[in-house]
Amino acid sequence: MKLKRRQFIFLSSVSAIGTGFLSWMLAHKNHQSADITNSITAIAANPAKKDLLLRFVSVADTGTGAKGQYAVAGAMNAYHKKNPYDLVVLAGDNIYNNGEIEKINAVFERPYQVLLKQGVKFQACLGNHDIRTANGEPQVKYAGFNMKGRYYTFKRNQVQFFALDTNSNADLKNQIPWLEKELSLSKAPWKVVFGHHPIYSSGHYGVNQTFIKTFTPLFQKYGVQLYINGHDHSYERTSAISGTTYLVTGAGAGTRPVGRSEWTEHSAEKLSFAAYEVYPDRIEVSAIATDNRIFDKGIIQLKSA
Repeated sequence: MKLKRRQFIFLSSVSAIGTGFLSWMLAHKNHQSADITNSITAIAANPAKKDLLLRFVSVADTGTGAKGQYAVAGAMNAYHKKNPYDLVVLAGDNIYNNGEIEKINAVFERPYQVLLKQGVKFQACLGNHDIRTANGEPQVKYAGFNMKGRYYTFKRNQVQFFALDTNSNADLKNQIPWLEKELSLSKAPWKVVFGHHPIYSSGHYGVNQTFIKTFTPLFQKYGVQLYINGHDHSYERTSAISGTTYLVTGAGAGTRPVGRSEWTEHSAEKLSFAAYEVYPDRIEVSAIATDNRIFDKGIIQLKSA
């Protein structure tokens, strides 16, 4: 059959449109398939943490109600969205300047309202500013700090925590025997102690020789793997010292300069908090700044020399 020129051009156009439409359909289908594949890949790249026993965070020297505290709280919220946790170790100086409990809404409940509404539990200890009002008793009684006393212990999964009163007026005569007894009775493979004051630090307050003599022999004897504190407004992680890693997380609202010592693994003058993922054989520590970036990562072994 002979086609006139106009008929040929028309049919050629229809054919081109059809071919183009078919190509678009195939490309669109391939694009959808690629999207699905990419989604599956993304899910596979973020699998559930195998053997994770507990995730928690720590922060200290927070209670200002000012911009720095809100910045760190925002980073804690962002981390919680991606890596849910339900425990915050709050290592003292919870209310500046003088531990006035009437400030609790401004310096605790409002800054951490997002976490509190999601059931995150804060476990606090007393700092030197906290004992300026009624020796800290209003804070000990405050339900939101979950304190069973000036020093106390609690368990989460295979981790046992021991909160200390490290203040200058602390009742060490009774607290030290209590700590030794609780450590000796503990069947938990992981033992974490926290208090406000540093034992090893390269910050303003430095090393506490009295606490080295008082506490570290017990840590070594009973296998305490981690001690967390504030007071120095900085971040610092030590190498294991006689089996214990010492971690300063006192930059929860403000910062001060910090140096380095022979046992320092990492130190930084950054508004930040620390996050911990506990596994049967290790704790993975991450230091997180207000830009939500991890600026230090470390491993604490279950048993280290």
